[in-house]
This record gives sequence, structure tokens and C-alpha cells, in this order.
Amino acid sequence: MAPNRHLSTAPIRQPLKYDIGQMNRRKFFSTTGAAAAALTVPVRPAPAAPSKPVLMKLGCQSSPTTDAHLKYLARYGVRNICGYPPIADGRLYATVDELKSMRDLADRNGISVDCIAPPFLSSSHIDRERHPAIMLAQSPERDRDIEALQTMIRNCAAAGIPAIKYNMSILGVLRTGRSPGRGDARYSTWRLKDAHPDPPMTRAGAVNADQAWERITYFLERVIPVAAENKIRMACHPHDPGVPPEGYQGVVRVLGTVDGLKKFIGIQASPYHGLNFCQGTVSEMLPDPGKEIYDVIRYFGSRQKIFNVHFRNIRGHRDEFVEVFPDEGDVDFVKAIQVYKEVGYPYLLMPDHVPQAPGDPNGLQSFAYCYGYIRALIQAVSET
Repeated sequence: MAPNRHLSTAPIRQPLKYDIGQMNRRKFFSTTGAAAAALTVPVRPAPAAPSKPVLMKLGCQSSPTTDAHLKYLARYGVRNICGYPPIADGRLYATVDELKSMRDLADRNGISVDCIAPPFLSSSHIDRERHPAIMLAQSPERDRDIEALQTMIRNCAAAGIPAIKYNMSILGVLRTGRSPGRGDARYSTWRLKDAHPDPPMTRAGAVNADQAWERITYFLERVIPVAAENKIRMACHPHDPGVPPEGYQGVVRVLGTVDGLKKFIGIQASPYHGLNFCQGTVSEMLPDPGKEIYDVIRYFGSRQKIFNVHFRNIRGHRDEFVEVFPDEGDVDFVKAIQVYKEVGYPYLLMPDHVPQAPGDPNGLQSFAYCYGYIRALIQAVSET
């Protein structure tokens, strides 16, 4: 008889000699049930780390601090400013009443005065400066000027104004002219190869690096302790622009390099000693600002040494550049504001120099464009 092809020819296996009753039935069903449940419950990703809060604010340092100008600022969403108090009698400091009067006027327009500028130690050229004694190392005049600034610091504390911005400059802002920009705009320009200093030397004479550092240190040793005592941040602007190591008009610009700024913040170990970090000016110090500026922001920002930011863009590099609108320069402003957020920068982002154009008195239209651009960047980075 032929074999049945539908029957398996595999050997018959012996039944397992294992009684499920030998297991703990309760444990069996609980573990298998848990495993089955695990297969049906979706795996949820770990929660993302909370985003850092955005503390920086749109600001402006344009003058004057009058009712009309404050209304202009408020129109474009500027709620925080550097103010310029009215000062009577040619004094080098504002009284508490003068500071409070300015602050109250700003308050009525919905604006906070977050810092002020004194009536000296500006970015003016030493040959045009009415109060040059500190940078010329002229005693006893420089001691009187320092005493006036100490009074301004104490008065700011009494009036509730937390910061003062200033310059320590002999040469002021150096430029060689203007270049055509987009539309009918004209862009402030520096080309070292086209610079022909007139006069060849300033009234300061030759000022080498050691002399410049001595004058800066003399000032800081007398001012920063008073600022710390009164909890007033002192924000110094870099030299604009940096010049060759041998100097320009006989002056070495020690605050015209990143290394110089690093040395500067180390002279006084105080949380009230830092920088009015002009991003435009610092970009002007660099061979390749589009790549290098972000790490410079990180260096000073992570050390809490940035007290104020001039949020300005350039096209070019050290010794040759033009100042442009914020959206068309070599520095990626989206990336830059992300770095300010990364380091927890909490103060003002403001335009300082803006392109000029016919029919735009004092650059008010250009400033308005910059306000909107910066405000939008702050809003965008707040959502990421």
C-alpha cells in the first residue's frame, strides 16, 4: 500500500514534562500582561529642555531726550533707551532732580531710561573735545573731571538709573567718506589706504600703548569702586575703528583689538565694569567678521561683561569696510541674536550709526527701519 502523502513523516516529539502549575500563576499572568501592555503603549520622547528666556530689549541711544523725540521712539516700539539729561550751568554731571525729571518725562511716554551718557568722555576727536584732561593725563584737571563722573554715578543711583556708557578715546570715530548704498542711501566708509590724517598729529602728541593703558587704568581705579558701591554698570565703547599697531595720528588705539578689550575688562575685577559692546566696531577689528564675531560675543557675554549692544552691521573687514543696513552685511544677525540669547544677555540692543539718505533728516527713517528689524528678531528668537 502506498504511503499517504498527506501525513507528516517528521518524528513525533515528546511532550514537555513541565506543569505550568509549578509556576506562580499570578506572577506569570502579571508579567506577560505587563509585556503585552508595553507593546501597545506608544513610547513618548523625553521632554525637550526648556528654552532660555529672552531678556534683551530693543533700545536706542539717539538724542535728544525730549517729549517729541520720545514720542517718535514710542511710535516704533522702543521702550528702553539711553537718555541725555538736561544739565544746567555747564556742569559735567546731572543733578538728581535733572535725572529724575528726564526719567519722569520718559515714563509719561511709556519708556524706561536704562542708562545715560555723560556730557564728556564721548566719541569726539581730542582736538574738538572741550574736556580732554582724562585722556591727555592732565592733572589736576583730570581729577576734577573724574570727581564729576563720580558724582554722576551717585546721582544715577539716587535717581534709579542703573548704567552709564562712555568712551576713552583720543581719535574719535575715524572715517574716510561715504559710499553708494542701496537706493539713494549713502554708507559711512573707512579705507585705511585712503586715510590721510590732517593734522598728522593731534594735540595729544605721541601716545604709545603703555601711556594709553596708564591713563585708562588711572581712570578705572578711581571710578569703578564708586560704581560698584552704588551698583551702577559702567559700559565702555571700543575704539572705532582699530588702526595699525604703530598707531594713527601718533596714537596707539589699545581698545581697537579684541585682545585689548580682554585686557580692559581684566583691569578691575568688578561686575560693574564692562563694555558698551558695539558689534559694528568689534566687527571692524576682525579679518573675517562673518565667521569670527559670534565667538567674540560668546567670550564677553558668557562673562557678563556686555552691558549694552550697538547692533550694527558692516560689509568688509579690518581696515576696509562700509556701515550698512542690518540685513545686508557680512554678519548674520539671526545667528548673532541667537548667540546673545545663548549667553543670557539681558540689556539693550540698539542701532547706533545708520545709513544716510536725502530727505531723511537725522536718519530717522533709517533708525525706524532698524527698530523694526531688531524688534522682529527679538520676537522671533523668543519663540525658539
